[in-house]
Amino acid sequence: MSQTLTMKKMEQRLQRADRKHAHLYLFCNFTALMIISAYSGMMLSPTVQTTFPPGGDSRKQMNAIFILTLIGCVVFTIYAAGLFFRHKSRQLGILMALGASRKRLMPGLFREVLFLSGFSCTAGILAGFPFIWIIWSLFRLLLIDSSDMRLSFDPVCLLISFAFLLAVAAFSCILAWHYLRRTNIMEVIREEHINEPVKEPGKWCAPAGCILLAAGVLLGYCTPIFYLYKVQALPPVWMNLLYAPAFAGLYMIMLHAVVHGFGRRKHAPYKNIIARSMMKFQGKQTVNNMIVVTLLIASACFGIFYVPILSIGTIMEYHAQPYDYFYHYRADQTLPDRAAIKTLAEEYGLSLKDWGEFDYITLAFGAFSSIMEEDGKHWHDEYIPICIEKRVISEDTWNTLTGENIDVLPGTYLCITNQEETALSIISSAKHITNMVTRTQISTQYAGLLHYDLMTDMRGYCVLDNTDYALLSEGLTDDWKGRIVSFNVDGKDSYPFADALFHRMVSCFDENCFTAVYHDRITTIRAEEQGIADWQASDPMMRIDPAEADSLTFRQNWEYIPRFRILSMNDFLLSTSVFLMMFLFIFIVCILTVLIICYTRCQTIALNNRYIFDDLKKLGASPGFLDREVRSQCGSVFKVPAVVALIAVYLFFILLLYGNDGQLVYSEIVSLGACLGIEAALSILIYGVYRVTVAGIRQKLGIFLQVTEIERVLPNKALKK
Repeated sequence: MSQTLTMKKMEQRLQRADRKHAHLYLFCNFTALMIISAYSGMMLSPTVQTTFPPGGDSRKQMNAIFILTLIGCVVFTIYAAGLFFRHKSRQLGILMALGASRKRLMPGLFREVLFLSGFSCTAGILAGFPFIWIIWSLFRLLLIDSSDMRLSFDPVCLLISFAFLLAVAAFSCILAWHYLRRTNIMEVIREEHINEPVKEPGKWCAPAGCILLAAGVLLGYCTPIFYLYKVQALPPVWMNLLYAPAFAGLYMIMLHAVVHGFGRRKHAPYKNIIARSMMKFQGKQTVNNMIVVTLLIASACFGIFYVPILSIGTIMEYHAQPYDYFYHYRADQTLPDRAAIKTLAEEYGLSLKDWGEFDYITLAFGAFSSIMEEDGKHWHDEYIPICIEKRVISEDTWNTLTGENIDVLPGTYLCITNQEETALSIISSAKHITNMVTRTQISTQYAGLLHYDLMTDMRGYCVLDNTDYALLSEGLTDDWKGRIVSFNVDGKDSYPFADALFHRMVSCFDENCFTAVYHDRITTIRAEEQGIADWQASDPMMRIDPAEADSLTFRQNWEYIPRFRILSMNDFLLSTSVFLMMFLFIFIVCILTVLIICYTRCQTIALNNRYIFDDLKKLGASPGFLDREVRSQCGSVFKVPAVVALIAVYLFFILLLYGNDGQLVYSEIVSLGACLGIEAALSILIYGVYRVTVAGIRQKLGIFLQVTEIERVLPNKALKK
């Protein structure tokens, strides 16, 4: 009994001596579960799920980044557990050497592991939701607040957190059992000094890796697009494997960084040789960590780049508008007239100027439509004479509205686009234009583009010759006609006036006008005439709820949404608040994960090789020399993944913007400049954490940089000689 009590005391003392490694294990598990809980809580929140359209690129991007974040959290929890047990093995080896059997040690070890894992993971899960609430509340308090920003949670997100908790606990128990079943006691005691070296590749590894990385990105991005247009079929899922060379290239770049480094050592071949050797002999874990860090930094940048790309181009467009107020409505609707708007403006101390009213009509244009084959994968393009709905103005209306003097030839039409020619409403294949009431039809052909930002939306406008316009206008009912109104205010504009006018206009429309901008009446008519079901009738996305006039969905998708400059500029952040908050949160989560992984990896490399630094001290190595070796190791872990990720994601983003429409317009170039500024700020943050990490390792290794009396007297050059 006395022997058992003594053994327990010995075990407790060894556990207390090993407490600092338990703290690191607790911290990594806590952080991982907090990040996963927070991310899954945000991602599955009804607020986000309602805002992010199903199947949209933004939702795919959010899910992809979550998977990468999950991989990152799994990796550094595994490495934290491995580091904990590598140091724990010394404690187990000592107890086994003193006579403790594996059967005797197993219950206590499992209790300790389950307690540490369960406590840290549960605390992480509980901390995840306050973490979301704090960031969300600060965002609403300091930046923007709107009705769309009411945060709610779906309890389903807890399933992901608990699944991760069980995985952590199970892996820890398996690892504990693995260390207990070791038979060689001396091997167990020296476990923390066992290395995992990698084979040394040639100097060609980095250039070949860069080529593979670029080739994988280009193949993965361009091949599905080429397949889509040339084969006229949806790209198969296996085409995602075309990105595989990029991962192989990334591995080769990181392997070269660990084994050779990227510094020139032609004149100093032995510079940092100790640090490079330590990195090389623990290369497997280090390379894997650096790959995960690179992917997470790239994901963080890819998410945060969404903010300037979305905002800068839109704000520039608002500033370039020639009119403060511009809107359109159907002729069968009764909206406030000039006198009513003037009276409302006077209530806010405003007067109107540059008033203009113009007519437009809605006609059916012929176009090529993609017809899906019976297999549901392939399609063919077929020209349909009565295909889509377009708004049309006459050439006289265009000249009066813009001050230009154009002459549209009879039998032709011009499409209106924005100044950067990025509008999606351009149609260049029409051969017929039809009046949908009388079915009068004329032959036509595309004659080019005109530029006017206020007349570009998903529906779009076209300009016809006066004679063709008059012919096709005959017999149209009011629901196929409309009015365009534009005016400016004299002096400084008023947001309350714009908001009051907007809500008064919304209240004047009848329920038939609350349709999405991509709703097409021609499609409905064609379905009725062919005796087939109209898919638009059953799609809830085609209807807009006027009760949600201040919501993102309403202001982005309503067919008759007015363009009020001051309203648009002030409400832009409000209407996109959930998008901006989600991607800002993604950025915070990914960067936090990166910093923790890099910190943990640097701790592992330095502390696992502490005996080497102790030997170097005994051999007379100066603190400055030891400090350079520490900085060299940490520099590779922090700097190489950051540089590779920042360069790769920036070039990939340029490829994305260019691939959208085959050009880089001015607003996109300005946005790319803002993205470059974000990368510079992120680089400063990573460098700051790198300096803090180096200082912490220096203190733990007992490296104290002190200026000696000789260093005070002699200059640096003399010391080097």
